[in-house]
Amino acid sequence: DGCGHTVLGPESGTLASINYPQTSPNSTVCEWEIRVKPGQRIQLKFGDFDIDDSDSCHSSYLRVHNGIGPTRTEIGKYCGFGFQMDGLITSKSNEVTVQFMSGMHISGRGFLAAYSTTDKSDLITCLENASHFSEPEFNKYCPAGCVIPFADISGTIPHGYRDSSSLCMAGIHAGVVSNTLGGPINVVISKGIPYYEGSLANNVTSKVGPLSPSLFTFKTSGCYGTLGMESGVIPDSQITASSILEWSGQTGQVNIWKPENARLKRTGPPWAAFINDEHQWLQIDLNKEKRITGIVTTGSTLAEYYYYVSAYRILYSDDAQKWTVYREPGMDKDKIFQGNTELYQEVRNNFIPPIIARFFRINPLKWHQKIAMKVELLGCQFSIARAPKITVPPPPPPWNKNDDKNDDSSDDSVKTSLQTDKTTFTPEIKNTTVTPSVTKDVALAAVLVPVLVMVFTTLILILVCAWHWRNRKKKTEGTYDLPYWDRAGWWKGMKQFLPTKSAEHEETPVRYSSNEISHLRPREVPAMLQTESAEYAQPLVGGIVSTLHQRSTFKPEEGKEASYADLDPYNLPIQEVYHAYAEPLPVTGPEYATPIIMDMSSHPSTPLGVPSISTFKTAGNQAPPVVGTYNKLLSRTDSTSSAQAQYDTPKGQPGPAAADELLYQVPQSLAHSTGSKDE
Repeated sequence: DGCGHTVLGPESGTLASINYPQTSPNSTVCEWEIRVKPGQRIQLKFGDFDIDDSDSCHSSYLRVHNGIGPTRTEIGKYCGFGFQMDGLITSKSNEVTVQFMSGMHISGRGFLAAYSTTDKSDLITCLENASHFSEPEFNKYCPAGCVIPFADISGTIPHGYRDSSSLCMAGIHAGVVSNTLGGPINVVISKGIPYYEGSLANNVTSKVGPLSPSLFTFKTSGCYGTLGMESGVIPDSQITASSILEWSGQTGQVNIWKPENARLKRTGPPWAAFINDEHQWLQIDLNKEKRITGIVTTGSTLAEYYYYVSAYRILYSDDAQKWTVYREPGMDKDKIFQGNTELYQEVRNNFIPPIIARFFRINPLKWHQKIAMKVELLGCQFSIARAPKITVPPPPPPWNKNDDKNDDSSDDSVKTSLQTDKTTFTPEIKNTTVTPSVTKDVALAAVLVPVLVMVFTTLILILVCAWHWRNRKKKTEGTYDLPYWDRAGWWKGMKQFLPTKSAEHEETPVRYSSNEISHLRPREVPAMLQTESAEYAQPLVGGIVSTLHQRSTFKPEEGKEASYADLDPYNLPIQEVYHAYAEPLPVTGPEYATPIIMDMSSHPSTPLGVPSISTFKTAGNQAPPVVGTYNKLLSRTDSTSSAQAQYDTPKGQPGPAAADELLYQVPQSLAHSTGSKDE
């Protein structure tokens, strides 16, 4: 009467004292006899051990024996509160006896232990959880019987389970291992999530869980895809049932809950049986053999019809004639699957090992009000490579004279035997199942391809924007406005190819007051005249004109170059000197019609220092003298005293005496003026 939770599988199992993890009752005893296959040995591991040792293991203890029966030998006797047993207890044969004795005591939970064959070196108990391990990925072996009422889990697949969940119990919920058989698990630890969903699967209820620092998932074979009920890959003609519920409503409308309505997550009514008994079934034809690893079911999903199936059996067949009821390995009873507990929730059950069949049948055993359900099958394509069976014909019998008469019949029998024994090769069935490694590659490609597309798209957009910006910048710079790093050099190289009259730029007029010039030394004057070039306007005179700027569009006249030493800017009379280039006409300025005559000061026939006529704008009564690079520009002559210069009054001015703001043009037909008059 001292036996608690016990599952003894063929290769592993779990056993616990009565009332564990609560205090075990007094004066109880339990004895377990464990057997595995001959030639194997057994290893025992304790997950929890808490037995009263007040009487030195006299009345309360746990004893382990090699063998079963009177010939057994003791391996060890154990007791103690919170006893920590390092390592495993290993038997010498394939049989072990475990005896628990509970005497008079006040406290003590008892024990929980797991066993397996010795080839399972990474055995753990049902109490281990992910927080006990620091590795990001590890492999362990779960014993059978880890669906225990005193452990809980939070989460579900594929999102993962909370790190406080029992590893083996979560593995059963995920369909990785069987509660009856146990098995290996491959655990992957990752960062936790804020919320863990709850669900019912494989008779294990997962609870809703809060945020945790980490979670764990399981690596599987990947054969858990849907087989076509929800998506419609399985046509309606391949879904049949034993009976169909049909009735007329209050409005006279006929309601038929046909088998093709039994598609998971489809809106509308489900399939329902007309007769409610244990002989009803829903059948699905997969068209060919498939590997079926699980099933998901719901109730009617209609609030006004609270119908669902709470328990069922599974049958399968290759020809729809001979049916096999699903059983777990080593079991002599049919497997009864837990169904729904209400009409909405999806409940999953996995088949370990999977079912290989074409026809799949669900046989409801328990239901609420009426048999009604929607389903989806999980699995993948199935392929099998069978070696061809080679049949060798039997050797001919010894020759006998009496057999001569039967030669013809013997030959016929040999031919018939050869034809009968002819090997027929099974057609190759290609495996369309995606292996886990390929699945990872597909998932990785699904992530990388959009990322690469976005990166290349971004680069192309950047290049297009840069090209567009560069073109706009070129348009805004103007015809001869080059970048600052190449403006002067490019113009020096190109100006020799341009005709004199094609210049379309103007230099900004250079003006200095007499006070500024009077304070400069001779060699400082050229520096003052080096100003930044501006856009040039087309000169108003033809021929060759000397300039003051080193970047001028006009080539100076060949001949003797005048230096700054030849001219003394301090002894010359104060004269109005203007730049060699014409200044743009002001927007509000007057218009001119009468040409004027201009004398070029740089002509060889004119001696240095002779006054000349130039295009200028009068800014006052006096203008400061300016010395150029090659020649000195002189002021205009008086328009009233020159015989050759003809001036006209600008439009809108009272007369020639108003010289405060006048602008004169040089006629293009007169290249040089022979006479001038000093101002």
